[in-house]
Amino acid sequence: MSPNPEAPSSSNLRTIAQTFRLTGWISFWIQLVLGVISGIIVLLFAIFSQRAGSPNNNPGTGFGVFLAVCGLVILGAGIYLAYRYTRIGNQLLSSNPSNRPRKAETIQILRMGLWINLGGTLVTLLGAQAIVGTLVARSISPQAITTQLFDPTRIISGLDMLVVQANTNTVSAHFAGLVASLWLINRINRP
Repeated sequence: MSPNPEAPSSSNLRTIAQTFRLTGWISFWIQLVLGVISGIIVLLFAIFSQRAGSPNNNPGTGFGVFLAVCGLVILGAGIYLAYRYTRIGNQLLSSNPSNRPRKAETIQILRMGLWINLGGTLVTLLGAQAIVGTLVARSISPQAITTQLFDPTRIISGLDMLVVQANTNTVSAHFAGLVASLWLINRINRP
């Protein structure tokens, strides 16, 4: 935000800088905590679903988990951008105006944050749809009459539900990134 005729006053600049720092840290920690929890759950699913005879060896679930992992990777970029917002806030507090980012650059970074979190939300929702579709198909498919009491491949385990929860956490993390980016764009464009 270099000096120009539309440059904000010193107190307004300080308020924007503090808003960037606070919003960036809140978004960073929300996304990081939800992303780590989701990552651990997906990792556990990957480990335990590889056992022989596991009902989780399903192509639909595999594709859904792949998309969930892609959503987590994209979330990593969102976490980085949330951290970057805190650095922008620190740069805005610099006493040297040449160290401050220009408004156009700052808006470009915020827009990138919007697109990254929107893309991550889309990929993660597609993964969730694949996983839930597989679970629904497994739960409503007709059971063959056998001498066994039940067919173990038709049981929906707690691990299956944890993967759904991991996707929900990842979507929530991307939502937090979207809210932070939108809030900061609103604050920076306020007259």
